[in-house]
Amino acid sequence: MKIKWLGHSCFLLTADNGVKVLTDPFDSSVGYAVPQVTADIVSTSHDHFDHNNIEAAQGDFFLVNQSGHFSHKGIDITGVAAFHDDNHGAQRGRNIIYKFVVDGVHICHCGDLGHILTQEQVQEIGHVDILLIPVGGFYTIDCNQAVEVVKMLQPAVVIPMHFKTPAIQLPIEGVEPFLERMGGVRLERQEVEYDKKSVGQTPGVIVLEYA
Repeated sequence: MKIKWLGHSCFLLTADNGVKVLTDPFDSSVGYAVPQVTADIVSTSHDHFDHNNIEAAQGDFFLVNQSGHFSHKGIDITGVAAFHDDNHGAQRGRNIIYKFVVDGVHICHCGDLGHILTQEQVQEIGHVDILLIPVGGFYTIDCNQAVEVVKMLQPAVVIPMHFKTPAIQLPIEGVEPFLERMGGVRLERQEVEYDKKSVGQTPGVIVLEYA
C-alpha cells in the first residue's frame, strides 16, 4: 500500500488493488493546492473547513464521518470518538480518530486530536503500524503531547502532519521541535510504500513532502 501526503492532514492511501482512501481534504483557504483526486473512501475527522472539503474528492465514494466500525471495498475502518481540545470539546468540538486496515497494514489518522489519549481510546484503536499525527500545536496537540501519544500507541512508523510549512500561514509550529524529541528523516518525496513485512523493518519518524 502507498501513502501520499497532499498537505495539512490530507493523505491519499492506495491499496495494492487500487482502492483509494482520502483523509481530511481541505479547501483553498488553507494554502496548499486543493486535492482533486478520485477516491473510493473519504474520511473527515471533524466539520472544519481544513478537514471536511469532500467536494475535492471525485467519484462515487463512501463517506466516513463518525465513530464506529465500517468496511468498504476490503478496507476495514474503526472510528474512535475524541476531542479537538483538552476540555472535552468545549473549545473546538469533537474529533474522530480513524484506523484503516489496508493490505494488512494498520494506519491510524488522529485528525485534529487535542488531548492525550485515554486508556479506553488506546484499547479501542488497538494495534497501529503507521501513525499519522498532528504535531503543530495551537489547534491540536503540540510536539510534546504528540510524543506521549506515540509512546501510548507504539507504532512502527510515525508520519507527522498538521504543522507549519511555507505554504500556510496558520499559527502552528513547524515539524522541527517534534523531530528534535523523536529523531527523524525528511524525504524529498510525497509518497512512501509499505507492506506488512516492510513496515516493521523500517521503523522511525518520516516527514513527507506535500504536493
